[in-house]
Amino acid sequence: MSAFNGGVAIARLLTSAGVDTVFALHGAHVDPLFQGAAAEGLRLVDMRHEAAVGHAAEGYARVTRRLGVAVVTSGPGFTNVITSMANAFTDGAPVLYLAGAPGIGEAETNGLQSGIDQVALAKPVTKWSGQANRPQDVARLAAHAIRVALTAPMGPVFLNLPQDVLGAPIPDDGATPALASPGPAWPAPASVDAARALLEGAKRPAIYVGAEAWFANAGEALRTFVETSGIPVFSDFTAHGLIPADHALYGGTGHKLAYVGAERPDVVLALGARFGLFTLGDASHLFPADAKVIHVHTNGAELGKVRRADLAIVADAGAVLDALNAVPPAMEHAALDAWARTVRAAKAARPRKLDADAAGHNGPIHPWHAVKAVAAAARDAIMVADGAEAYHWLNEAIAQTLPGSYLTHGHFGAMGIGLGLAIGAQAAAPERRVMLLSGDGAMGFTIAELDSLARHHLPVVVVVMNNHSWGASQRFQDAAPAARRVIGTTLGDARYAEVARGFGCDGVTVTELADLAPALDAAFASGRPTVIDVRVDYAPPAPELALMVLARKG
Repeated sequence: MSAFNGGVAIARLLTSAGVDTVFALHGAHVDPLFQGAAAEGLRLVDMRHEAAVGHAAEGYARVTRRLGVAVVTSGPGFTNVITSMANAFTDGAPVLYLAGAPGIGEAETNGLQSGIDQVALAKPVTKWSGQANRPQDVARLAAHAIRVALTAPMGPVFLNLPQDVLGAPIPDDGATPALASPGPAWPAPASVDAARALLEGAKRPAIYVGAEAWFANAGEALRTFVETSGIPVFSDFTAHGLIPADHALYGGTGHKLAYVGAERPDVVLALGARFGLFTLGDASHLFPADAKVIHVHTNGAELGKVRRADLAIVADAGAVLDALNAVPPAMEHAALDAWARTVRAAKAARPRKLDADAAGHNGPIHPWHAVKAVAAAARDAIMVADGAEAYHWLNEAIAQTLPGSYLTHGHFGAMGIGLGLAIGAQAAAPERRVMLLSGDGAMGFTIAELDSLARHHLPVVVVVMNNHSWGASQRFQDAAPAARRVIGTTLGDARYAEVARGFGCDGVTVTELADLAPALDAAFASGRPTVIDVRVDYAPPAPELALMVLARKG
């Protein structure tokens, strides 16, 4: 009997797709996939919870711009990964989710981990969801799923694999299904001409660059366009680093536009970005209502959905930049220089104000001082942020020099994603340093993944911002009318450094600011997974979180 089955077929297919690592949690239904990965030399990172497995696959995809792969077993293994599917779906991460299932011959027998329609459950949160019903269909449908995931607009896909189908022998004819995906979607020349004309007529143009620009590998084209045109650029979190944080024309992540002042953009070139949560600021919106918008995205459904698009272009962000670079817009550089100075002044004033606000602080470490130390230590690292208040603070200090280096919450706002994302990032880029900044609340979701860090020798440095609170939630209760109680939002004195040592990692507790930078340096130098439990003050709220609380007060 042939040893070639669905597990081996999928492993060969993944190798041909450029995948070298699979994230998984074992179950009998998916053992053929584990055996196939071992037979074909795929690295298999086995983990402790399926939610973290999915987030690790997301982290791998976001760092490499390649397909991430998550393997989980049937029933509860599958349901545990649905949050990751939804997270990848809302943020356009190309992840292949493979789940085992009871055999087709076990239908309606009340078998182990049966009784739910996994394909139907996955359908609303994936680009494609299907099931292989015959052994010879496993590789064909897996290849189809991969093509769908990697075709713009990218996103997650799901393939359900009944146990008797996955493990059955199939003819080994040496063939691997073709995986070629369409190339970038090019813009119509007339659309590029119209975009050029709008930019040439602008007095205060701004570029807002999003996740699709990173996945399109548009960094070089973006930098060329920015430096040729002189237009300031802002980014969402996934695209942070496409322009180095210290570049004279980089204004910061998108929320920083709220602090530019009275002079606001009059024309916005949005490249591969989605409007919504990160662009509807409380300071008269990040982009003024009367600003003209050129919106470039591969998903036509995003164009005009939230914000009117004066010019909508369904195309690849990199392709549009290439076309604009071929014939650069003729900009009025004297006016642009003044606008760029305004942006730079606002960018420089922001940390100075935070420094002044934190000056003379007494008590536990001020969160602003903590995130400044973290951001300085991790400028050339891959930075992961998890937890509402922790990440709001980090957004004020984040300053990465390389692209693909800031992984954090997207539109779905899922907490507890950090350890999974960090594991995926470190597995994807073993030569780079990886740091996770987590709130103490978020840290608890998948804390057992510290064991995964230790077992797989992944030297992630984890900083826990420990204020003994579900900080963002408690802020809303604090600001509410007196009749509403602070309840269910405080945490105890958990000792994360001790937990880390129990799982085989290093652990350090920091209570004095002067000890934080040396602890960070020592953790990176050790080459070991390390948790640094930083005791920070709850009292000062993160500024952008404070704006959100005030907007919803009462």
